[in-house]
Amino acid sequence: MNQQNPNSDLKIDAIDQLKSTITDVVNTQEITDIHTHLFSPPFGELLLWGIDELLTYHYLIAEVFRKSDVSYQQFWSMTKPQQADLIWQTLFIDNSPISEACRGVITTLDALGLDVSSRNLNEYRAYFSDTSVEDFIDTVFAQSNVSNVVMTNDPFDPLEIPVWESGDTGDKRFEAALRMDVLINTYEESGYDQLKALDYDVDPKLSSEKSYKEVRRFLEIWIQRMNPKYMAVSLPPDFQYPDDGVLGRLFDNCILPVSREFNVPFALMIGVKRAVNPQLRMAGDGTGKADLTSLETLLRENPDNKFLVTLLSRENQHELCVIGRKFKNLMIFGCWWFMNNPSIIEEITRERIELLGLSVIPQHSDARILDQLIYKWKHSRQIIADVLFEKYQSLIDVGWSLTKSEIERDVNNLFGGNFDKFLNGN
Repeated sequence: MNQQNPNSDLKIDAIDQLKSTITDVVNTQEITDIHTHLFSPPFGELLLWGIDELLTYHYLIAEVFRKSDVSYQQFWSMTKPQQADLIWQTLFIDNSPISEACRGVITTLDALGLDVSSRNLNEYRAYFSDTSVEDFIDTVFAQSNVSNVVMTNDPFDPLEIPVWESGDTGDKRFEAALRMDVLINTYEESGYDQLKALDYDVDPKLSSEKSYKEVRRFLEIWIQRMNPKYMAVSLPPDFQYPDDGVLGRLFDNCILPVSREFNVPFALMIGVKRAVNPQLRMAGDGTGKADLTSLETLLRENPDNKFLVTLLSRENQHELCVIGRKFKNLMIFGCWWFMNNPSIIEEITRERIELLGLSVIPQHSDARILDQLIYKWKHSRQIIADVLFEKYQSLIDVGWSLTKSEIERDVNNLFGGNFDKFLNGN
């Protein structure tokens, strides 16, 4: 990805030299962001960007209700600019913006060259109104030093389907992931009806070989259409496997066979409790601790399948690392959603490296608004660099020799190499 520096083989034996070297390598390494909710321009309104989108991110929506007297009904009746005005006034002017979501907005504006000391929201809006989305994509990728992102693509979404059918998905830096939440989590409620509407001959309980073949055909068509990096699903904390219901039949007879045949990993994102507070809409989801016995069983009984896994509960993280030591068909990735806070990122990254060495993917952005690539990676790079410094320093302290090229190799693997090898290995 990055060209090797001619001085890369110089031995590092001083702590100040080590610190500057790690900072330089981590900041200059291009990143493959393996999980986002971003879209390329042909997907139209699904591509979110700009200051009003940044301010009305669901993290900030949840936060503003804690400091504002506005009711849920009043807030949702507002236009997006009005919501952004309220959030800006409440969280940035009436209070100091020190939460991670608020700090992220400030980091982003500063990186874009805007004067954050002015606190002038209209000036920030003017910047975005004078910028084309195509130019802004280039700016964001350059500022975040991200080479490519993996989208989240729903084959049932009426806004996405025509784009995929056209064959023109635009900017090649945006790659696909086949999201299967509708199929897996809502098969009996809506997934079945949607498959029937698309002329797939399935039954309501997914109880026949004919239905299995039809679901496999659906998946195969979309894999060929999207060329996804992986298939993915977000699961509740009470996810159980094996299962004698629809979920188990989907896994055993449809998804896992297709995953093996096409060598497309299956990404499990476990721990989300939907609509804990429905009045918050997208901001109303919560988290719960998962029983990882099901994950162990899935990994053990399907050794020829590849699984990418991230968990939403902090209490699950150590157990996940231990499971990672036992199964080579598991790749642990990222600090997802409520885990994406500096103190927790630091803790989890240190824990993973201590238990699994450099065989993980330490972070993904989970960015929903394009601009967020800037702050999420700027903040995460700093934390990852600090953890690596601590670990490398412990080696140098006892006489281990270390070169810049070795650090470059390690960082390259963490920020993209491990993902590529996991996808492409047998």
